[in-house]
Amino acid sequence: MKKKLVVLSGAGMSAESGLKTFRDMGGLWETYRVEDVATPEGWAAHPEVVLDFYNQRRKQAFEALPNAGHVALAELEDYFDVRIITQNVDGLHEKAGSTRVLHLHGELSKVRSVTNPDLVYDKGADPIHIGDLAEDGGQLRPHIVWFGEMVPMIEPAADLCLNADIFVVVGTSLQVYPAAGLVGYVGTDVPKFIIDPHTPDYPFNIRKAEFIQESAAAGLPALAERLKAQFGR
Repeated sequence: MKKKLVVLSGAGMSAESGLKTFRDMGGLWETYRVEDVATPEGWAAHPEVVLDFYNQRRKQAFEALPNAGHVALAELEDYFDVRIITQNVDGLHEKAGSTRVLHLHGELSKVRSVTNPDLVYDKGADPIHIGDLAEDGGQLRPHIVWFGEMVPMIEPAADLCLNADIFVVVGTSLQVYPAAGLVGYVGTDVPKFIIDPHTPDYPFNIRKAEFIQESAAAGLPALAERLKAQFGR
């Protein structure tokens, strides 16, 4: 039986595919205030600004290509039961060929009704406009978890972490909760690999962890070869 390899990925995973992260210099938050485009209050105050912001991001994500890190994770499915938990909304893991991806914060390619969160539609790269309605008559909004909203997929993600045989963190600073808390569900004796080009500054200790100071595109292909040799079937 294949070992369960659980991967937690964040914005740094997609940076080398040309998609800006939110917190780095030149990131999206320097152009937009988070309160204006990523909160229920911002949506209520000026939905047209929010739609424009996500229309731009949807188009960028549709045009972006997976990098070597995304491809390495997809190829590991031949050797492991790979489960990706991603904070990213760009769909690049699926573009690379990964088949089991849990989206914590939603998906740019999808939209939903403001009155029924279960009415979800795939828009691809198409923009949303004021007046675009779901079948229940509700305005369509991005299928994104905004700051201040519940993260409905956090419990399934925690279950995956509880059952991990190997755990990899890539492209995330583990500063934002509840996603950062997922590490606490991983068994203390489970081997953990944390890929981050910067010196890690985590607010907690992680047992049995190896820190790899590389980017996702550089660090993941090399780690994938090691994992196949050490743990692959």
